[in-house]
Amino acid sequence: MDVSIAIGETHRFELREALLIYAENHNSAFITRHVVSAQEAGPPTLGPAQPLTTAFVESLVRSLGGETKTEVLPESVLAKTDRMLCWWTPARERQMFYDNAEGKCSELNGKVFPQPPLVWRVSDRTLSIRALTVNKRPHADTKMAVAPFWNVSDNGLVCTGSMRCPSGVSISTMKAWEKGFYESAFTHANVGRTTRHKEGFEALWGSLAGKRTRFPADALIPLTETLSQFVRKERY
Repeated sequence: MDVSIAIGETHRFELREALLIYAENHNSAFITRHVVSAQEAGPPTLGPAQPLTTAFVESLVRSLGGETKTEVLPESVLAKTDRMLCWWTPARERQMFYDNAEGKCSELNGKVFPQPPLVWRVSDRTLSIRALTVNKRPHADTKMAVAPFWNVSDNGLVCTGSMRCPSGVSISTMKAWEKGFYESAFTHANVGRTTRHKEGFEALWGSLAGKRTRFPADALIPLTETLSQFVRKERY
């Protein structure tokens, strides 16, 4: 039985090994590696299961043209994998733009506001954001807070809309993600409550417009979610 494949006129590959994936309720899985034996008559057969090794996985990635580039991580980076990047930004000032169909917050459009410290998570071209109640680098057990912005869902996922999203999750894209977030228009509230300010969202940001002050931590809604849970996208 033919167990090879030709690609173009110069490449011909023979079936040598197979990977079998075992899953349990889509929550956990393990993979076994098997040598494939070709038969003159009949289908190929699988040899005994062998455990995967780091060397084999790295070799497979290289053969697929996906070798990970080595990067020096700045202090702001909290976690990184090949497909996910998480970092934080301290309190600072940023210009914000509002474009609501009902005219809400129109008087705030284009003004500069103090920002709370934030945690950013990028994965598969999606952006999620949480706020921090303390202006210092968080650790694994640090509790998150709701990011007090429009366009952000209760799980922290940003509705990107017309936002310019950079490709990839390399260190070099961090500033581009931040720029894309702030330069896009905040258009709508994705959750019922984004702040503990007694007069609500518009009053909070209206009181901060153009002010050279710190964002009030007591206006943030604290969560039981930790940084570790946010990074891993675990339920809290």
